[in-house]
Formats: sequence, structure tokens, C-alpha cells
Amino acid sequence: MTTRSATMIEKNRPFSPFEFMVAWRYLRARREEAFISVIAALTLTGIAIGVATLIVVTSVMNGFRAELLDKILGLNGHFTVFPIEEQFEDYNDVVLRMEEVDGVTSVVAFAEGQALASGVGQSTGVSVRGMALSDIQKLPSLPNAAILGGFDGWDDSRGVAIGIRLAQKLGVSIGDPVTIITPDGVVTPFGTTPQIRSYPVTVIFELGMVEFDSFFVFMPLQQGQDYYQLYRDVLKDGQEPLPLDATDEQIDAAYERIYRVSALEVFLDDPDATTAMRDPLQLVAGRPMIFTDWQRRNETFFSALQVERVVMFVILSMIVLVAVFNIISSLVMLVKEKNADIAVLRTIGATRASIMRIFCMTGTAIGVAGTLIGLVVGLVVAANAENLRAWISDTIGIALFPPEVFFLSELPSKTDPVEVTFVVAMALILSFLASLYPAWRAAQYDPVEALRYG
Repeated sequence: MTTRSATMIEKNRPFSPFEFMVAWRYLRARREEAFISVIAALTLTGIAIGVATLIVVTSVMNGFRAELLDKILGLNGHFTVFPIEEQFEDYNDVVLRMEEVDGVTSVVAFAEGQALASGVGQSTGVSVRGMALSDIQKLPSLPNAAILGGFDGWDDSRGVAIGIRLAQKLGVSIGDPVTIITPDGVVTPFGTTPQIRSYPVTVIFELGMVEFDSFFVFMPLQQGQDYYQLYRDVLKDGQEPLPLDATDEQIDAAYERIYRVSALEVFLDDPDATTAMRDPLQLVAGRPMIFTDWQRRNETFFSALQVERVVMFVILSMIVLVAVFNIISSLVMLVKEKNADIAVLRTIGATRASIMRIFCMTGTAIGVAGTLIGLVVGLVVAANAENLRAWISDTIGIALFPPEVFFLSELPSKTDPVEVTFVVAMALILSFLASLYPAWRAAQYDPVEALRYG
């Protein structure tokens, strides 16, 4: 037996079958080494939990950012363009010129203002946006978000579209009237009177983002222009001024109404190309314009999200780090327990490098097993994050991730293969590094001293 072992050691090479065999024997639990085996199992579990937690948290935060970005840019453009100095009456020409620029997907015009919406005994502040059907169909999210009613015949409907949460707050449904109130009404000798009008609800939509579903009211473009008085009446060409006693029919026939809009939304092929696209769009606009991109509008929010993501990753990495440190303690105890075995191996010809590789493989195997288990568990949980959230919420009766706080009605998850690879590589490298010191200590044992006092 001794001769055979010596032959195996003499012919061994780095990570030889002999070293794998000894490392595997040290990993198997025996009755007298139960305490060491328990520590190794707890270490493996800790690494698995840490890796799984990192994968789940990064996936949820990636999904959260991607979903928010998709919702925000599904209704608001990559650029919001406001006119300077002159009233925005030539918006149709500007839209056509901008849509011809390479990299521009679409451009939509809208009339917007703030108002108070009232339903059945409830009132709330809203943003009222007038848009033509042709522009609504250019939006990525809104056309397919209708859950009650529809946008057919929208321009002539004289109704409004509201979000599902706003409809619930106001207590209205399809066909019910919603009263829109704005303080900027008709100017009279006694001051400005509020503008109060009622519109039937023709569409109820659900975009999946609480802010949009509870704050926006859409109406046909001309209806919004009339409501916010975004127009001016001018005499038609060749028309003589009317007498003071002219009838309403004469006034309507003599004057032409010229409409304007509040701003434009510009949608790009590449959301990150705003810097490169700003100058070409400004050039074709043909007039001074203010361009506000989505990154600037949401800079604080997405910066805070990025900081939170990095901080969470660092904090959760500590779980893996603590578990990896347990590899050191379990291997140190294993080395103390196996000092006599080490002496025998050295006596029959095992080199210090061979002993070091044996214990490195033992510690690294714990890390590899824990990492693989954590990888599988993390990917499964990340893929079913929303189902698990709903099940836990129903089980304990408490709303986890309430949409009023987290903006989204569902818990999103998006697994990034690069980040998963980084997490796995980090766990494996830390496991290997944690095995080096105990393995080096084992290789330094003097076989004579170990046999004398072992």
C-alpha cells in the first residue's frame, strides 16, 4: 500500500488523481470530524445564500431600472422641445422636418396644462394633455394600454382618456363625466374666471406605472387647445373689419382660428444618443428651441437608483465575504485534525506543493459547490420574482413592494449575464484565495514533529 502510494506520488503532476482522491476523502464527513463537517456545510450554505441574494437583488434592480425607463420613455420622449420667443404655431412644419432626421423615430405635438379633475365626490390634481390620434399611435405604450374603451374615432370623440388608478380615485368608469377645472379661464372686467368643463370618459388605460395611471388625462388635440386657449383668431385674407353689431355667424365666417401647441416630444432610435442628436434637431427646427432630454429630466432619480444599486451590491457582497472567511476557519481546523496524515503523506514522498494543492482543492471545492447552488437558486428566484412576491404577500397578508411607493404595479426582474458571471467569478476567486493560507500552513508541517506530537 505504501509502495503503491509512493509510486503515485512520484509520478504525480499538478492536480493529479492522487491529489483529487485525498482532497475528496477530506471532504467526506466522518463521525469524529462531525464538527468540521458542520462548519463546512454552513460555509457552503453561506456562500450559496450570498451568491443567490446578489443575483436576485441585481436582477430586480436591473428590471426596476429597465421597466421604469420603458414606462417613462413610453409616454415621454427622449427630447421634450419647447419654443422660445414666438408662439408655437408652425409646429406641423417643425414635426415634419424633425422626423426626416436620421435616428429620429417619431415626433409628436401636444397641448398640456395642469388642472383639477373631479368625479363622484372626489377631486385630485392632474396633468391634462391634448393629443391627436395620429400622435397617440406613435407612442410606444399608450395605444395598447387601453383596458376599457378604445381610441377609435378619438379626434371626434369629445371625451377623455384616464388611467385606471385615477378612475378608481374619482369613482368613474366609461361614459361617466369628469369635470376639469383650471384657474386660467376667460378674462372679464371683474378678473379671470375659472374654466370648468365636463367630458365623458371614453378610454381607461393602464400603463403599469402609478404616476402615469393616476395623474394623466388625455383629450383630443383641438379640444385641449380650445380648453387651454392655445389659439388666436385673425381676419381672413381680404376680409374687411366687421361692424360692432356683427352677428356670431358673421364673426365665425370672417375670422380664422390659428392653433398652437405647448411642446413636442421627440423619440429616438437610441435613447443614449441625445447628445449627438441635439445639434441636428436644433438645426432643422428652423427656430430657437429648448431641448430637454430624458436623462436631464430624470437625472436625480436615475442617479439615486444607480447609487443605491452599487451600495446594495457592496453590502450584499459582504455576505459572500463572511461565508468565505469561514472556509479559512474550517480548513485550519481540518489541517489541525489531519496533521498526522500530512506527516505520513510527506514521509511517503508527497511534496509541499502537493500538500498545498490538496487543501486548496478542499477549500475551493466548498466554494465551487456553494457558488453553483447559489447560481441555480438565484436564477430560479430571479425568474419568478413577481410570482414569489405575490405568493408571499397573499400568505402573510402584507403588500410587499406596494406600487404607491415603488411606482410599478409588478416586481420586475431582468438578469444580466455579465453581472451573473461577475458574481460567480468573485465568489470562486474569493473561495480560492481563502484556501491559500490554510493550505500553505499545511504544507509547512515538519513530518518529524507532526509524527512525534500528533
